[in-house]
Amino acid sequence: MFLTVLVPLIVVVPYRSHAEIYNVGPEQALATPLEVPWESLNAGDTVRIHWRVEPYRVKWVLCRQGSKEQPILIEGISGPGGEQPVIDGENARTPRQLDYWGEQRSLIKIGGANRPVDTLPRHIWIKNLELRNSRPPFRFTGRRGETLYEKQSAGIFVEKGEHIRISHCTIRDNGNGIMSSWHSRFLHVEHCHIHSNGVERSGLEHNVYIDGIGAKFEFNRFGPLRADCLGVNFKSRASQTILRYNWIEGGKRCVNIVDTHHQPVLDDPGYRDTFVYGNVIIRDDRAPNNQVVHYGGDLHDLKWYRKGTLHFYHNTVITNRRRSTTLFLISSDGETVDCRNNIIYRPPESGNFALLAEGGKIRLRHNWISREARTTFGGDPQVLENSENIRGTDPGFRDFAGADFRLVPQSPCRDIAGALASQTLPSHAMRFHYRLHQQKADPVPETERSKRRLDLGAFALSPDVK
Repeated sequence: MFLTVLVPLIVVVPYRSHAEIYNVGPEQALATPLEVPWESLNAGDTVRIHWRVEPYRVKWVLCRQGSKEQPILIEGISGPGGEQPVIDGENARTPRQLDYWGEQRSLIKIGGANRPVDTLPRHIWIKNLELRNSRPPFRFTGRRGETLYEKQSAGIFVEKGEHIRISHCTIRDNGNGIMSSWHSRFLHVEHCHIHSNGVERSGLEHNVYIDGIGAKFEFNRFGPLRADCLGVNFKSRASQTILRYNWIEGGKRCVNIVDTHHQPVLDDPGYRDTFVYGNVIIRDDRAPNNQVVHYGGDLHDLKWYRKGTLHFYHNTVITNRRRSTTLFLISSDGETVDCRNNIIYRPPESGNFALLAEGGKIRLRHNWISREARTTFGGDPQVLENSENIRGTDPGFRDFAGADFRLVPQSPCRDIAGALASQTLPSHAMRFHYRLHQQKADPVPETERSKRRLDLGAFALSPDVK
């Protein structure tokens, strides 16, 4: 007599057995991005857009969700000479299967759609594309027929989304280059070339204009805006703003870290501390405004202002403006700039230079500053500390004319950096430096960094130059 024990068979069926790969372009399964099922992408799916001679004149919305382990990846595949695939807004078409509001405000939009069903996009990665011509006077064909782009239209607009990553892209000739609303969470932009955006005779469109919670920009090259455009190079209303290891050149101002009026962003603890470090910041002669960095607010209601600290350290700042230049505009006495370990250089042919506009608070520690620089042109800013700064005429760049701002061995800026503010450590210690262009140098091991004091400026970790 046999006893038979019946063991139930349990089969675990995964939500998806595999991710899809959609190849787009010449001799590929799909001819253009019009044929991509944007409305049904899922975690792990990849859209590979292959280079072709002619640009792709297509625009779309991404309103789907990836995961941390399996993001949705939109990747450009370069041509034989390294050419990036071009997504061009001029005469672009929206795929018929997509229906979303605000088509006139972006080339690629993330979040906010009727079809596919609206959701909060997550873990989307856009890589190695050139995005251009999302601005007037260009037009596109969408759900309402032929339509003119609005002035504020962006190459990429994050209307809402979490953990959106943009890397190795060229973003140019749009109204705004990259734009995000206050519904954005944890935007990460790296190794991009963002330049030549803006609208003529307007100061409301910028290379970057962001709001939201969590924004990290690193290893990017920010170039001047389009001719006769009056916008800012990098403008952030976001909390937890980190701007590090970038090359920033041009704009009405190079950097604007100002206020939001959206309560969730105001309530975020990271709204009060902003970290700007390891950047090369160049004030060019075309700038219509004399300030390099603005911190605090510009919405004219003090209750929204930052009322915190801009941690500004290990930057190399250069003004090539023949007229007068001011390094910092601090909006009110509620804001403080903690300025440490920077090189602040005014070449002999440049105009008068001052560190501060009329108000605000600043701490100056261990900076190299051009001897001719004044504290202020007027007003009554509060200098809370002015210690161990060096005044000089030559910081010892390797090749100033060739834009090589690494330091020669005999530079007075070598091995003299002071301690950083406690709020910056350990998360925001100097670990890399920018390498021309859009690259990062290999990190220096902690054991090596601890052997000596760091150099001043953006190339604090650069090896000796022979």
